[in-house]
Amino acid sequence: MSEPIPPCRQHVMQSQPQRIRRATARGWIPDQPGAWVMALAPALAGTICGSVWSITKPDAALSIAGWWILLCWALCYCVEFAAARWLKSHCATRYLPPVIGYCIVLAAVGTPFLIMHIDVLAWAPIYMVLAAMAFAGAWFRRERSLWSNAAAVIAASLMAMIALHYAANSPSVPQVSLPGLVLTLCFAATQFGSVLFVKTMIRERGKRSYVAASWIWHIALLAWWIAAASLSWYLVILGVILLIRAMALPLIARKHTIKPVIVGVTECFTSLIAFGCIIANALIAI
Repeated sequence: MSEPIPPCRQHVMQSQPQRIRRATARGWIPDQPGAWVMALAPALAGTICGSVWSITKPDAALSIAGWWILLCWALCYCVEFAAARWLKSHCATRYLPPVIGYCIVLAAVGTPFLIMHIDVLAWAPIYMVLAAMAFAGAWFRRERSLWSNAAAVIAASLMAMIALHYAANSPSVPQVSLPGLVLTLCFAATQFGSVLFVKTMIRERGKRSYVAASWIWHIALLAWWIAAASLSWYLVILGVILLIRAMALPLIARKHTIKPVIVGVTECFTSLIAFGCIIANALIAI
């Protein structure tokens, strides 16, 4: 007869498959909701605004190209997530399967789009530079640095203009259009402001230089939107909300401990507000 397995060992053996499954899921599924929002919100906004343009303008027609490129961009983000983890590990074999898997899916979904819309390659040079910066940050384990964050923000924000172009399906909306540029700049400004704010609350908490940079950024952002306000005050309202958040929470954190989950929930709500206000401002112009 075989010896009975001790209860403690049974528990370890039962928990091992769960840990393996969790590790596998972490390797395949991006585990940062905030990063998902930052990556996809601009492209989704551009697709929505472009779709509205295609319906309301006489020289346009409804097209699925905007939603198609949104799907391609979501897969690009998955590729970037998996590749960055693989590079951060300095090419550990266990992180390679998600990279290969996502690249295959992206090729299957993106190649037909590329064949039908070859002009999208006009954006390839800038995205190659931004991808190189992101991957360099991962390799040197500086993915939380300001320059790496800035590369991610620019890449995501530019998708607002690209998605608008393809969703609108109109000659009035060229590759670089004024409505698309406004969307891109608004998302880039709010997202980099979010990067600065989060650093003042977590990684760079207590550093006056980051607090000052965050406050100056948000004050300048509000001043820009006040100066640009004409028919719409959505961005001014958003600027006030973001400035209050950026100033109040670091001051409260000096005397009271604010857990990262509170910061995350705050960013979730402000990101939703920003998404709504930026789209509302754009739709009025359309």
